[in-house]
Amino acid sequence: MPKRPQHLLISSTEDYSGKSTVLLGLAKLLVSEDITIDYGKPLGSYHTDGDGDADVALVQETLGLTSKQLHPTLVFLDKATVLSRINCVGADAQDYRAALASTYGGESAADLLLLEGPGSLAEGMLFGLCTAQMAETLDAKVLLVDRYSALLTVERVLTAKAQLGDRLGGVVLNGVPEESWQTVQDTVTPFLEGQGIKVLGCIPRDSLLRSVSVAELVRQLDATVLCGEHHLDLMVQDLKIGAMNVNSALRFFSEGKHMAVVTGGDRTDIQLAALETSTNCLILTGQVPPNAMVVSRAQDLEVPILSVDMDTLKTVEIIDQTFGQVRLQDAAKIECIQHLMEKHFDLKHLLADLGLELATA
Repeated sequence: MPKRPQHLLISSTEDYSGKSTVLLGLAKLLVSEDITIDYGKPLGSYHTDGDGDADVALVQETLGLTSKQLHPTLVFLDKATVLSRINCVGADAQDYRAALASTYGGESAADLLLLEGPGSLAEGMLFGLCTAQMAETLDAKVLLVDRYSALLTVERVLTAKAQLGDRLGGVVLNGVPEESWQTVQDTVTPFLEGQGIKVLGCIPRDSLLRSVSVAELVRQLDATVLCGEHHLDLMVQDLKIGAMNVNSALRFFSEGKHMAVVTGGDRTDIQLAALETSTNCLILTGQVPPNAMVVSRAQDLEVPILSVDMDTLKTVEIIDQTFGQVRLQDAAKIECIQHLMEKHFDLKHLLADLGLELATA
C-alpha cells in the first residue's frame, strides 16, 4: 500500500569521497534484507553521452530498478546551467526546493527512498539543493561519506554536524589505510561519537575499488597507444615513477602490483625493468619513441605502452586524479563493496534510526 517512505540522503564532505560506491553497497545490503527501495539523484553532475546521469544508470542497472522506482534528476550542474541561474537577465528562477518536495516527498510502495546527494556540503546551494537544504525540505536523515584523511576528516565531519544538526544520522569513514586503521578505531571514532556523531562504518582502503582501466588512462591522458591496443581492459591499481637507476628500479617496482609505470621514453633500462615486474601499463613521456626491444618485450607480455605529450609531473597529476575519480565498472567491484559494507557497516543501527528492521533480526 502506498505510504510516505523513509528518506535517507547519502552525501559526502568533498568530491570523490566514494559516495556513489557506498550508496550502491548499501543498496545491495538493503535489497538482500527484503527492504524495498526507490532511488533518485536530485542534483546531477555526471552525464552519459550528454543524456542522463552515469550514477543513476549504474544504480538502476545493478539493482534492476523499474522506472517507477526511479525519481528524476531536477537539475544538472554544468557551466550553462550555473550561468543561467546567476544571470540577471533570463535567469533560471525555478524554485527547486518546491520541485524537490513535490517530486520526492510523495507516497510510494517502497520502504525507503535513497537519495544520492551532492558531492560536497556546499554543492547545490545555488539551486536550493545542497545537503542541508535537501535534508530539511524532505525531513531526511543524512548518511555522510568522508574519504579518510588523518589531518582533515575530523574537522570536515564536525563542520557537517554544525550544518546538519540532528539530521546527521551517521558517517562512513571511507578508504581508511591499513596503517591508520587502529588510530581510527581507538581514537577518531570515540572522539566523533563523543561529539554526538555516530560512526556507522569504517571501510578499509581496497586496491580493487581504486583500480582504473588502461583504456581510461588513455582517455584521461589523451595518450597514443604504441602497442597492446587489444589489452586496454587491463586494470591498474598502483602508480610508480621510474626516475632512478636500474638496480633501485627493480627493487622499487617489485613492491608494486598491477602498476602503471611512468618514465621517460629514453629510459630503456627502466622500461625493461618495469616489464619484469607486475606492470600492466608503461607510460612514456618526452615524445621519445621506445626502443624496439622494449616494444617486442611488451608485446610478448601483452602490456600496453602509451606515449603522452606532457612532462612526468603533469602525467602523474592526471593519473592521481583519475584514481580519485574512478567509478564502479564491473561486477567484481560491486561484489567487493557489498562484501566490505557487510563486514564494516552497522546496518542494524541505521535501520533502527529510520524506524525499519532487518529481515534477519
